[in-house]
Amino acid sequence: MMQQPRSSGDLVLADIGGTNVRFAMLSRGEVTQVEHMAVADHTQFADALAAFLARQPETKAAHRILFDVAGVVDGEYCRLTNNDWVVDGKELRASFGFTDVHLINDFEAVAWSLLALKAKDLMQHGGGAAQPDAPMLAIGPGTGFGVATYVPRAGGFVLHGEGGHATMPGGSAREDAIIALLRKEFGHVSVERVLSGQGLENLYGAISAVDGKRVAERKAPEIMQAAAADTCAVSRAAVDMFCAMLGEAAGNPMILSLIDSIVGLLREQRLRIFNVDGGPERGQFYHKRILAAIEARDPQRAREEMKAHLVQVRNDSQSFSG
Repeated sequence: MMQQPRSSGDLVLADIGGTNVRFAMLSRGEVTQVEHMAVADHTQFADALAAFLARQPETKAAHRILFDVAGVVDGEYCRLTNNDWVVDGKELRASFGFTDVHLINDFEAVAWSLLALKAKDLMQHGGGAAQPDAPMLAIGPGTGFGVATYVPRAGGFVLHGEGGHATMPGGSAREDAIIALLRKEFGHVSVERVLSGQGLENLYGAISAVDGKRVAERKAPEIMQAAAADTCAVSRAAVDMFCAMLGEAAGNPMILSLIDSIVGLLREQRLRIFNVDGGPERGQFYHKRILAAIEARDPQRAREEMKAHLVQVRNDSQSFSG
């Protein structure tokens, strides 16, 4: 049965993940207290939304919604990647009387929020100084693994995708052995097979098998607790490897973000690459050098090759226009 359309100008907010969902209202520019629910407590998303709305005062009812969702968003529709929920704007309009529906990927939302960070919110890692006009990468393990990049070009835009489905590389012989064992079980070992809640459990089981140690069955929170208390060597090893692999996985999107910055610069300056002063052969020369650097896992070299290519693109464009 369709509920009565909502008439106020307030906004319903939701952060819809693989394990948890968080609701709040945006009323008169203020966000109300956030309400948490477990996805497992509701068969479908509409049930969770209805439970939340039933607890809201009538004065805070809204006819507009803005949801970020852990999955691939197609207009007003998203089938979540790591649970059975579907968020369908058409159905929400019909069931709740909403007039404005806006869905975005959850890590797209995170990437947009990076602009709000201040110096006091940041922790320096590594040497050098941050460049204010450089792309900003957001990554995060949870039920799955999210990736998005904010590119400060052409007014700013966000590139996102299902980064957790990328193949997980091994950074050492031991990691290679763990991945090989997981490959026997799963076939393809994606990033989120090891860098997620379930991924930590996969590492824990694989390490115990490779090391020939019998351990108690543990869920991710229990593995974390045992590692922190230093009461289980396999739990500690699993958390250590998780952190090492997270660093390795972070490096790959960082290289891709350099490509994104070139795309952004071309958009901003409205340039086009023309086959002048050397033709396509020279472009292929630069592309091969960039790919070789990426395959060698050498981000500094990849950065230098991309800069050289960008300089050539600028020169070619100037030659064409002048």
